[in-house]
Amino acid sequence: MTSTPHAPSSPPRPTPPVVAGLLLAAGGGRRLGGRPKALLEHRGGLLADHAVGTLRAGGCDPVHVVLGAAADEVRARARLSGCTVSVNPEWTEGMGSSLRAGLAALTGSGADVDAVVVLLVDQPGIGPEAVARVRAAYRSRTSLAAASYGGERGHPVLFGAGLWADIAAGAVGDQGARAYLRAHRDAITLVECSDVAEAYDIDTAEDLSHLE
Repeated sequence: MTSTPHAPSSPPRPTPPVVAGLLLAAGGGRRLGGRPKALLEHRGGLLADHAVGTLRAGGCDPVHVVLGAAADEVRARARLSGCTVSVNPEWTEGMGSSLRAGLAALTGSGADVDAVVVLLVDQPGIGPEAVARVRAAYRSRTSLAAASYGGERGHPVLFGAGLWADIAAGAVGDQGARAYLRAHRDAITLVECSDVAEAYDIDTAEDLSHLE
């Protein structure tokens, strides 16, 4: 009795990377008269809602959010269902402390995350298209990528998980990851996004004209 030869098995498909989203939304809006930026209204919701939606629509999952100023009010009013929310008690020290808090939350979450895309809550001109482009720049757990606007580096940025400890170690004051990015500029993949996004900040009363 002859046996029927088995067809060769197909090689397993590669597992897509897990790229989280990290929203830094702790700022107190000092130059806005103490109005927390996460609570500013935009397009029928809050800036926090808009930014969380941007990360999700850009393909980031899970989404972590770091709050600070008026954290209880933001939790109560913002649409953060499904997000992991951390409160940075040192938010007055600047963005660096919030970045450290967010990376620590991701590291301690137990999820096998390969990279994170970091977005700032006060940049509503950056939409899902820019997030998706930067996310697509992931190559390995040491990937380093950033959106570019006319050749100038901006947000969002992507950090491979293998870099988080070093990035957190250098995140101080209001500089966030700037020092790390300057020191490793040759390793950054710049992703041009000026055709799909605008990288303005909501910092002053004049900037509120950008909100709808």
